[in-house]
Amino acid sequence: MRSDVSFTSDGTICRGWLTLPDDRAPGARAPAIVMAHGFAAVKEMRLDRFAEAFAAAGLASLVFDYRGLGASDGEPRQDLDPYAQVRDYRNAISCARARPEIDPERIGVWGSSYSGGHALTVGAWDRRVRAVVAQVPLIDAWEFVTRGLGPALRDALVAQQIAERERLFAGGAPAMIPVVGAPDAALGTPDAAAWVERAAAAAPSFRNEVTLRSWERLLEYSPLRWIDRVAPTPVAIVAAEHDLLCPIELAREAFARAGEPKRLVVLPVGHFDPYEPPGFADAAGAAIDWFTTHLGH
Repeated sequence: MRSDVSFTSDGTICRGWLTLPDDRAPGARAPAIVMAHGFAAVKEMRLDRFAEAFAAAGLASLVFDYRGLGASDGEPRQDLDPYAQVRDYRNAISCARARPEIDPERIGVWGSSYSGGHALTVGAWDRRVRAVVAQVPLIDAWEFVTRGLGPALRDALVAQQIAERERLFAGGAPAMIPVVGAPDAALGTPDAAAWVERAAAAAPSFRNEVTLRSWERLLEYSPLRWIDRVAPTPVAIVAAEHDLLCPIELAREAFARAGEPKRLVVLPVGHFDPYEPPGFADAAGAAIDWFTTHLGH
């Protein structure tokens, strides 16, 4: 039972899907999960799988594209701002709470990768949220770049962003870089290129590019700063043991700092495996268990 929905976020229309459990009794209000995708991805890139699995477990969901991406309005296109995306999440929560099919007091948030960090941030900031699941989450971009690429390459990236800021100030248009598939791509791991190519086949609105300044905002973003404020909202982190993009060491550090109630689920997979069988069943199952425990069904 999926229908199209839209809501206004900071004056921009965001569009998505409302998926309801098939066995919902007439007039009954279901718990709902608000969810969006990771870095530059759009909802058709496997989020329908999670929405359907949640519905089968009695959980409604509101899945949406951020401003400037996919089906949503907003200019400039492909310009990623994590704090604007967090505001989109919070306005999506308002949209969900206003729906007659949804229990406004049983709202959870789910995110993966970049949006896994958003889920943690929203959980810390917004007390309307009753449960959080962060799948393979971005914890602290500065730290993962420093540890993964080293200080020299990190500082070169910072210098590149300073040059882009100066160029934009002088009146230039935002420079664009590929998301995957090129030496200067934003996501440079082999598994990223393979998965995005496969998932994008079902997502005609996906564009393999983002603004260069999206990287500056990424480096400034640290959901780790807020992790200890999520409690007492229940939080689960679903981490990938062989994650090349969001290192499990940072997920463990974040989990250690989080307050109770909390759960860490470690899957023996890579970053993109939770979207695809067989890893999907374990990732979705962990999220369903957490949400039904804390929201009901």
